[in-house]
Amino acid sequence: MTDPGLLPVRGASHRSRGVAFGLALLFGVFGVHRFYVGRITSGVFQLLTLGGLGIWALVDCVLIGTGNFRDVDGRRVVNWDPQERDPASEELPPEVLEEIDALHQHIDDLTERLDFAERMLADPSRRPRADA
Repeated sequence: MTDPGLLPVRGASHRSRGVAFGLALLFGVFGVHRFYVGRITSGVFQLLTLGGLGIWALVDCVLIGTGNFRDVDGRRVVNWDPQERDPASEELPPEVLEEIDALHQHIDDLTERLDFAERMLADPSRRPRADA
């Protein structure tokens, strides 16, 4: 039986992959990148062992660089830009989806009305005559 605490959480971490990678390159043997993503216990062990004599730190650099490093919640640290969001990982509530559908229908209705108005204005038989 699998421990539910070990299962990865779906979605991307809000932590920056660029920051984690930079910390791993500069201070990897001290485990600073692990503290950054919230993995305090393994960060302490990495600090005490000097990054597993460098091997553990090197493996972490490879994992972060390939986007396979995980934060304390089990989410992958994949976004280079901290402001960037992974749209596939964020699910919208049903109420928001319904509102978006309603807005799409409203936009379609307005588009139809605008097309009709443009056709009416473009019809030469509806233009006022200059002789009058």
